[in-house]
Amino acid sequence: MVAHSGLITVMDRAARKAAPRLRRDFNEVQHLQVSRKGPADFVSQADQRAEETLIEELRKARPDWGFLVEEAGVIEGDPDKPRWIIDPLDGTSNFLHGIPHFAISIAVEDPRGAQGKPEVTHGLVYQPLTDESFWAEKGRGAWLQDQRLRVSARRHLDEALIATGIPFLGHGDFAQWTRIFGAVAPEVAGIRRLGSAALDLAWVAAGRYDGYWESHLKPWDVAAGMLLVREAGGFVSDFRGADRAMERSEFLAANDALHSKLHKIVAGALRNA
Repeated sequence: MVAHSGLITVMDRAARKAAPRLRRDFNEVQHLQVSRKGPADFVSQADQRAEETLIEELRKARPDWGFLVEEAGVIEGDPDKPRWIIDPLDGTSNFLHGIPHFAISIAVEDPRGAQGKPEVTHGLVYQPLTDESFWAEKGRGAWLQDQRLRVSARRHLDEALIATGIPFLGHGDFAQWTRIFGAVAPEVAGIRRLGSAALDLAWVAAGRYDGYWESHLKPWDVAAGMLLVREAGGFVSDFRGADRAMERSEFLAANDALHSKLHKIVAGALRNA
């Protein structure tokens, strides 16, 4: 059994505490009371209950830490201490349609990271239905339970399976995505869109996907997953290959060889628009 820090234990316990209710709600999804939060952007009682459980459990362990969470927004804590970045239900649309592909995402952001900038140091993506716990600590690798994760070793695009997120009503840039898709699709073995950015990145870290791109995401969608990919030996950048993914809300992930090829294709597609 691999040893991990007390923080990962806290995160895993919190996710597992929130998971049973999500599983119960998923099995009774037709009975959930759902309210519209915006165009095609649903929030359910399941999101809210999971978020409340996560905040309660994490606050017990670190009472002076703040939060950045999908539904409640910013909850202030000690500014000199880390904060939790949480998505209680990544893949809400899947959940509400009875599609068994969604996850809980938890990350720790230290305000005093490298070069004096905030930095994600711990991340966990938990799939309640498969009981898969993907986790990473900065400098200690990425893991699925006690199995070490490594990004795919494939070097050629014509062998690569790439994940993406497709814009939908009220979200994303259709024109930009279409240009990128038109450039990437003819070069790769396949493209998948399963509807959970957190799991997409976890699956890149696990080598299930060879690469991934998406834009217009929030920190809670990607904070844990980005760390997983990097600690599994992969790269995450913006669409032009720079280290400004979060700033630009552009996310391109893959191993070293495929990342280099993909970012050139994507940057070229955007440059030639």
